[in-house]
Amino acid sequence: MLDTMPNQEPPSAEDGWETFFRWGPFGLLALGTLVCAATAPALMSRGEVYAAGVLVAAALALQAWWAVKRRDSPRRAPAGIGYYAARTVLAAVLAWLNPFFSIYAVIGYFDAVPLLPPRLARAGLLVTAVTMAGAQAGGLPPGSAAELLLFGALLALNATLVMVFGRIDEKQAEESRAKAATMAALERANARLEQALAENAGLQTQLLVQAREAGVDEERRRLAAEIHDTIAQGLAGIVTQLEVVLVGGDPAAARVHVERAQALARESLGEARRTVHALGPRALEHDALHEALGKTVAEWSERTGVRAEFTATGTVEPLHDEIEATFLRIVQEALANAARHAGADRVGVTLSYMEDEVTLDVRDDGRGFDPLAVPVRGAAGGFGLAGMRSRAERLAGTVDVESEPGGGTAISARVPLVRHG
Repeated sequence: MLDTMPNQEPPSAEDGWETFFRWGPFGLLALGTLVCAATAPALMSRGEVYAAGVLVAAALALQAWWAVKRRDSPRRAPAGIGYYAARTVLAAVLAWLNPFFSIYAVIGYFDAVPLLPPRLARAGLLVTAVTMAGAQAGGLPPGSAAELLLFGALLALNATLVMVFGRIDEKQAEESRAKAATMAALERANARLEQALAENAGLQTQLLVQAREAGVDEERRRLAAEIHDTIAQGLAGIVTQLEVVLVGGDPAAARVHVERAQALARESLGEARRTVHALGPRALEHDALHEALGKTVAEWSERTGVRAEFTATGTVEPLHDEIEATFLRIVQEALANAARHAGADRVGVTLSYMEDEVTLDVRDDGRGFDPLAVPVRGAAGGFGLAGMRSRAERLAGTVDVESEPGGGTAISARVPLVRHG
């Protein structure tokens, strides 16, 4: 306890022990001197009184020196060891002259641990115990067998107290060291936690920037796909109708194709405006998905002259807006590819509502192709199959293509069924 209190206690307790170690010996020496002066006529001879006076002056000088020296002296330094040894000898001699000087000698119990190394501390405590036992027994040396027996008993008692208090001191020192180690570990853990929090904040900022950039890129791709699937296809249809007018000679047929071109132009203009405002398909404004797909397939069939049929199976349910827009765009792209490349006579579109997913199948009996030979992007920079797959993947879905040269083409898209709202 004495070993750790000056360093482990709160500042108020530390200051209290510091004050005791500095001024306590002066107070104990003064108290012991007063008591011994009062009892000197009965216990001391004139020569012993003179000797005690000299020793008290020496002890006072020693305490004054140490009060100044201890400020700059580290724990268990040679100066402190010398001070403890000299004071213990003076206190033992004074207690031999008058047992009441043990009042001064008791200080040896308190500062042995702070001033002495562990082994010397035990010796210092033992010497102090001998001094205290001798004083309590009436003085040293014992004058009779009874006094010797009493001295032995008192010495055993003091030694036992020294061991008990020493053990208590060791346990408290261990607890103090454990607390200090725990506090140090907590400080290190807090430092690591603060560092981790700072790193996490930096990572979060970085992730936010990356997410923002990814969102911008995704929106750009989506906008490009919307333009490709609407405006670009409408313009391609207009070009096709006008080419028929240029090569045909029938004015009535030419008028029909011009009217179709005008209708496509108006539709493309509407899609362009809608793309700017909301990127939502106009065909889904007032119709459910199966109705919009039926109208899209019918209009495409009328425009291209290719027989096309639409079928819906299962229980029709209102789907999430993104799913409906995705399926409509996939059908538009598939029909556009069939008109440009397949040379098909028949096209079939099937929308199937299942328990936990929705599928869309577009089949034609055209010339077919090798899916492995198709580039990621179309030859003219379009999106084609890659655009279909990208749209489906955004909804955790898939697009599969089955085709071979001369064997027609089948495109199957499937996404999880997510109801509207």
